[in-house]
Amino acid sequence: MTEMPLSADDLIRAKDIVDRYRRTMAQWIVGQEEMLDGLLTALIADGHILLEGAPGLAKTLAVKCLAAITGLEFKRIQFTADLLPADLTGTLIWEPDKADFFMRKGPIFTNIVLADEINRAPAKVQSALLEAMEEYQVTIGEQTWQLCEPFFVLATQNPIEHEGTYPLPEAQLDRFLLKLKIDYPCAEDELNIVRLNQSGLNKTGGDRRRTLTLTNMETSLGADKIAALRTAAAQIHVDEQIERYIVSIVAATRPVRDKSRPVTTGGGKKSFYNGADAKTQAEGIYRYISFGASPRASIALHHCAKISALFAGNTFVRPEDVKTAALPVLRHRISLSYEAEADGLDADAVIMRILASVPAP
Repeated sequence: MTEMPLSADDLIRAKDIVDRYRRTMAQWIVGQEEMLDGLLTALIADGHILLEGAPGLAKTLAVKCLAAITGLEFKRIQFTADLLPADLTGTLIWEPDKADFFMRKGPIFTNIVLADEINRAPAKVQSALLEAMEEYQVTIGEQTWQLCEPFFVLATQNPIEHEGTYPLPEAQLDRFLLKLKIDYPCAEDELNIVRLNQSGLNKTGGDRRRTLTLTNMETSLGADKIAALRTAAAQIHVDEQIERYIVSIVAATRPVRDKSRPVTTGGGKKSFYNGADAKTQAEGIYRYISFGASPRASIALHHCAKISALFAGNTFVRPEDVKTAALPVLRHRISLSYEAEADGLDADAVIMRILASVPAP
């Protein structure tokens, strides 16, 4: 299918929407530019986000602000050890007058769902989100209900505490478009945060966070603007060499079990990313990886690279856009071996080695 070229006027309009979004969010969130851009990226790409960071880094506040400026319905679910799947999806209630069951919908029937501390609920509760995140529907008994449009899951987890937590299974991690790591702010940003919230001691002024509602912020990112950004991102040009580069990066995350047998395509021809595989093998990266990313990661990297190019004000994807999107797209989709832990390497470090090994076009 031939791509429609992105005009200069459409690019300027899209950049104006992005800049306005950043300015509006900056009124409440100091710093954390990567998180804010990641939230908008997932919204444009119609994907879900896993936010990982220590408590007090404005993860929940950022999600509330996003819901406010988009005008979308928002619900927050606090995941706890005693939560049940029906507490998310809803349940069938017997109605004696009609001698029939009726559906009492749970909080998942909304536009933006904040699954706060998702790893504090057991696996049976986490799995209640699997169908919703992938197929945008909920099945209870013999009936299926479609979820709201758009439907956007933002889950948070604390990387420090492991007592009483349940790690997300790989199948569920793969359903998140991005995994964003939220770091502590720099000293200057933290000083601005303190000044921004100094009204908390003022009995008349109140705390900014406590006065935040879903109606006291300007809806600067309504449905029409989201649609405009999606249209603009779809028109970003991706050269064939860049597409091959994307597939090469994802393929390089997969350990080759039989190194004596070359990887081939369906037609028996040698794959174009064999060279990248050989180079990463030579540098010993595969001993750090138990298993790699699926083709879903290639699709996500392709989408997010186009959105990164749009944010940068370009009409085409550069290798730098692919590298920018690689970490949040891949860090939750590769499983590390015990050797990686022994050598003190996390997923980001392994991905950076892969990016350094795969030749860019």
